[in-house]
Amino acid sequence: MTRLSGITPSGHVHVGNYLGAVRRWAREGGPDDLFFVSDLHGMTTPYHPQKLRSRTSEMLAVLIASGIEPDTVFVQSDLLPQLGPLTWVLECACAFGEAARMTQFKEKSTDRTHEGTPVRVGLFTYPVLMAADILLQGADDVPVGEDQAQHVELARVLARRFNSTYGEAFVVPRATTPPAGARIKDLTDPTRKMDKSARDAAGVLFVMDEPDLLRRKVKRAVTDSLGRLEYRPDEQPGLANLLEILGGCLGKSPREVVGGYSTYGEVKDAVAEAVVEELRPVRERTRQLLADPAELDRIRAVGGARAAERGAHRLSTVLRLAGVA
Repeated sequence: MTRLSGITPSGHVHVGNYLGAVRRWAREGGPDDLFFVSDLHGMTTPYHPQKLRSRTSEMLAVLIASGIEPDTVFVQSDLLPQLGPLTWVLECACAFGEAARMTQFKEKSTDRTHEGTPVRVGLFTYPVLMAADILLQGADDVPVGEDQAQHVELARVLARRFNSTYGEAFVVPRATTPPAGARIKDLTDPTRKMDKSARDAAGVLFVMDEPDLLRRKVKRAVTDSLGRLEYRPDEQPGLANLLEILGGCLGKSPREVVGGYSTYGEVKDAVAEAVVEELRPVRERTRQLLADPAELDRIRAVGGARAAERGAHRLSTVLRLAGVA
């Protein structure tokens, strides 16, 4: 069984990404699982090419530094010679109405963050590219959150349609719900999730932040004036968020960790130190990898070659059945 998971370099990796996904990939990933940096998806909204390139390298380094087996990691754009033709075949199998129903397009196309800039066609069609990511590798399981489940369903529809129309070529994937992880929110506004592309980084704990900066951000985190040390996300979202982070770092539930403290200050001190220690080895190993770009390029090439090899026969079969090879 092959599971496929990706992460987009729309910003720097933060503690929510790490606790909710990356660390789990490292701990639970099997030899047939694949993890990739989806840099092509980062082009669907306005971006800076050099930032995209550097964030892609940093994200690749973080995945490896977190303990994911290097040969199971690749960068999406390294498979462009395969993804390009496969995406076109799938676009020609996809109905306009199916693409138009994608909720993420509706949300992102009206996002005021990029107000005044044209909505890119790539934002409309990227669910088909995501289908190509999945189907090229023959993934059985695609662990996703609710916001991406609709895209996996589109991949299922396109796989079935191609198989029934032209001949068997694709594994029909299924979306799976990963184990519930820490639901990390922004420290300055605990009503919204921590976002790696947030304009204001004051409430975001990045993996590559220095320890002192992590501590300052945690100590400035929004709490409340109730003074009650209980895990109550609806009534005390700021405190609940801190407890989620602490529990995530310690491998406990937020309700388990709350009993050991008597003030908000003590909780913040504990959260800050837990985050610093949890991220320290990842940050240090990431820096080592980034300081040796030749070694990082070598690792990237190995992972890309393995992913390309997995997809080569499937792509040739698809092109032959589609009548263009």
